[in-house]
Amino acid sequence: MHDTGDTGDGVFEVYAVKYGERSARRPEHFLGGDRHDVPMPMDYFVWTAVGEAGTWVVDTGFAKADGEGRGRTFLRSAAEGLALVGIDAAEVTDVILTHLHYDHVGGFEQFPRARFHLQDREMAFATGRHMTRRALRHAFTAEQIAALVLEVHRDRVCFHDGDEVLAPGLSVHLIGGHTAGLQAVRVRTRIGWIVLASDAAHYYDHLDENRPFTTVVDVAAMLEGHDTVRRLADDPAWAVPGHDPAVLRRYPAAGPGLEGIAVRLDAVPRTDT
Repeated sequence: MHDTGDTGDGVFEVYAVKYGERSARRPEHFLGGDRHDVPMPMDYFVWTAVGEAGTWVVDTGFAKADGEGRGRTFLRSAAEGLALVGIDAAEVTDVILTHLHYDHVGGFEQFPRARFHLQDREMAFATGRHMTRRALRHAFTAEQIAALVLEVHRDRVCFHDGDEVLAPGLSVHLIGGHTAGLQAVRVRTRIGWIVLASDAAHYYDHLDENRPFTTVVDVAAMLEGHDTVRRLADDPAWAVPGHDPAVLRRYPAAGPGLEGIAVRLDAVPRTDT
């Protein structure tokens, strides 16, 4: 699927691939609810950035049984989705985990050669005293966290303490808010800098209205994070939320037959959807 355009040093092609979905209503997505009780479905994505500086995958999706046990619809594994845009998960050497919730880390075993890039604060959060509180641990799956701890001892986890450049044209930025160590990813593309917000903002409405999502550890940090991801992008509209079905409408399909499945994020998005 990769084109022959400008992917020189520090410039990436970037893809979002849908792997799951969930039926939901608008009040479920805003802290304090919302007066408009209308359907607001949620999509689940993995992302990848491809360039001369390497292939970087961002997040690994949820495991089928785990997702379905939580009422989510599993469409395809991360590996199956990435294969649709020409990426072999078995050959990927670098995976950025934006945070350790089940729907972002659940497929990490599909990447047997990869190093996993994670914030110090996220591992401390997911393995520390806060996990004794049901309200904070409900979106984590203990077996996945334990398995990732084993990978630490196998030298497969790279820890980062705050903002850091990982490759020319690609950096991670500590946001927090949704979890203690949530990070977003800034990527240079042919149109300029875009930001994969992940769960720093689930929907465009969170960014546009500066309203917090319901799963939140630090509300102030979440709201500051909205400003941060918009500021890091060359255009605020190029901050890509983590779960909004509108992403698939705003960006062009990654190839024939991939409409509604995978899109190219290194393109100027439509904003009339």
